[in-house]
Amino acid sequence: MTAAPLRSRNLRMIGMLAALFLLPVVLSFVLYFSGWRPAGLAIHGQLIDPARALPRPQLRDAFTGAQSRVFPQNWSLVYVGDGACEAACRHALFVMRQTRLLLNQDMQRVERVFLAKSACCNSDFLRSEHPGLAVYDASAAAAAELLAAFPGGNLDSAVFIVDPLGYLVVREDANADPKGLLEDLRKLLRLSHIG
Repeated sequence: MTAAPLRSRNLRMIGMLAALFLLPVVLSFVLYFSGWRPAGLAIHGQLIDPARALPRPQLRDAFTGAQSRVFPQNWSLVYVGDGACEAACRHALFVMRQTRLLLNQDMQRVERVFLAKSACCNSDFLRSEHPGLAVYDASAAAAAELLAAFPGGNLDSAVFIVDPLGYLVVREDANADPKGLLEDLRKLLRLSHIG
């Protein structure tokens, strides 16, 4: 074989090896800057962007009457509603309870919180149907800043996810398919190194 064809063959080989390593990098840049994202990474709820730091006032526990800080050092599923807990409230609390139970071994990483902004509280129903639910009387003036931090609109069907640092990160619709809330919460727990 003469030098020219050998040199040509070697250059083709080097070009193919360079393309083998550079093509994925170029393709990833093109996909990233075009805005394409894999469908499996999308969340079902509404991402709160940027995440909002929630104030942590001391509120009265509806069951014990003791004053305590609202959010523990865990992930929290939060419902904000009327303490009489009519149909929409009952449905949202049911979705929160079932979602937490479906987390299996990660269940201990998630707390359920009900902020009763008025008419606190239907204690008999809440104790019998939702053991372990943290219920706070949020009708006092101390809770005004906390309640104002939750995005407006119809809160009757909203379930919020709060991270262990006290940031509001996702708003979910309790009337939507509950699998969406479960999938979003599983993703957050899997990716989280805290709580």
